[in-house]
Amino acid sequence: MNLSLHPEADEPGEPQIELGLRAPGEPVPDKNHTIWPIHNGEYTVTVDASSLAGVAAVDFSQLGGWRGCSVVGLVATCSGYEIYASQDYNNLGGIRLDVTDESAAGAFGTIEITAAGEGLDFTGHTVDVLVGGPELLMKQLTEPEGFRAGDTFQAPLGFRNVGGLGGDGVVLRVSGSRGLSFPSTFSNCWYEPRDSDDVLGRSTALCIFDSEFAGEAAYGLSTPFPIKTAGFALYDTMSYSFSAVPAEQARELLTEGDYQAGDGSALELVRVQDADPADYTRWADIDFPTTNTFDLALTGERLRAREGSTVSVNIGFANHGPAWLASLRSGGEPIPFWVDLPPGTTVTAVPKDCQRGWAGAEGDYLCFIATPILEDASRTFTFGLHVDQKIKNATGRAFFPYTMRGEGNPANDSATIVLNPTGKP
Repeated sequence: MNLSLHPEADEPGEPQIELGLRAPGEPVPDKNHTIWPIHNGEYTVTVDASSLAGVAAVDFSQLGGWRGCSVVGLVATCSGYEIYASQDYNNLGGIRLDVTDESAAGAFGTIEITAAGEGLDFTGHTVDVLVGGPELLMKQLTEPEGFRAGDTFQAPLGFRNVGGLGGDGVVLRVSGSRGLSFPSTFSNCWYEPRDSDDVLGRSTALCIFDSEFAGEAAYGLSTPFPIKTAGFALYDTMSYSFSAVPAEQARELLTEGDYQAGDGSALELVRVQDADPADYTRWADIDFPTTNTFDLALTGERLRAREGSTVSVNIGFANHGPAWLASLRSGGEPIPFWVDLPPGTTVTAVPKDCQRGWAGAEGDYLCFIATPILEDASRTFTFGLHVDQKIKNATGRAFFPYTMRGEGNPANDSATIVLNPTGKP
C-alpha cells in the first residue's frame, strides 16, 4: 500500500488494512439456519510490523475485536478459537497506519502476518508499505463561458503528483453520461461507447501513457480532450482520473470492457510549470451543459358524464425537450405532481404510481414520474371516476408543486379537468 505524505485533514481514523482468515469450503447452515465452525481449538495470529519502525506509526487498537490482542512494540499477538469455512466469519480487525515526522518519501517496510495452531496449517501473508509513492490529484474543470448543448468541450485534463516519488506509466480514464460522447480518437486511447439501451450507462475512454513522471510535479495533455455534448444534454456528468499504472499492467484493464482502439495521433503528457496546487483535487467531475432546458407539460381533459356513470379521465404528461431530465445527482429521484379531482366524483380506479393524499396535502392524489425522463417522453395517467352528482363545469386540475430548475416553459406545468363543461373550451 502507498501511505500518503499528504493525508486529508478530515480523513477518519479508520484502518486501511483489514485482516482475516480464509478457510476451505463455504459456510453451510443447518436446518435451524445455524452456521457451525469447521475448527474448534486455540490458535494465534502474529502481526509483525517491526520493519515499519521509523517508517510509519502503527495502530493495533482495532485488531482482535472484543478479545483484543497483546501488543509489544510493533508486534501484535491475537488469539482465537473458532474457525469457519470461507472468510465471512473470520474477521480479525484492522490496522491503522499514519505518517510521522520521521516518515520520508521512499521509506519502505513490510507487515508480516503468520499464524499457528495445533492441527492447523496456515499460509502467511505480507503487506508491503511504501511512503510517499505516486499520488495523483486531478485538475479541476469548469464549464466554459457561453457553452451550449451541442458544443464540444475541449477539456484541459491534467494531474499533479503530490507524492514524493515519480513513476513510469499513467492511465487516464474518462467517463460520461448519456448526453456526452468522445468524438475524436487517439492512437493510445481505447473507447467503449455507452449501450444505447441503457439510459444510465456511460461512455468510457481509456488512455495509456508509457512515460515517466516526476514526484511533486504537474502534467497536462498535449492537446485538450474533446467531449461532445448532445442537443438533449443537460447536467450530464463527466468524471476522469489519472492513475499511476505501468503500461503492461494498464493494458490488462482493456479486457474489462468492449474497448475499440483509436486510430488518430498519439496523446502525450506534457509537464506543466508553476501549477497552482489549488487547481487540483482528489476527485474530478463536472456537470454540464447547464444552460439547456426541458419542457415538462401536463394536459387535462374536458368530457361530459351523466350522474351515476363512471368515466375514465386521462391526465397526459410529456417532455417537449429539447433536454432530458436525468436527476443523476439525486440518484434517480422521481418527479411528483398533484391531482385535484372534480367535485361531485368518487375515485374508482387509481393509476399506477399515484397515491391518495393525506390530511392537509396540496392535492387529492400525488403521482410520480420516474427519472430519467427522456427528451421525447410521454405518458398517460388514467383515473376512474364515478359521477355522484352532475355539476356543470366541475373542475379539477393536475399541477407540479414547484417549478424545476431547467424548466423552460412553466406555463404548461398545470392542466384542468372539466366535467360537463358549458360554453366553448
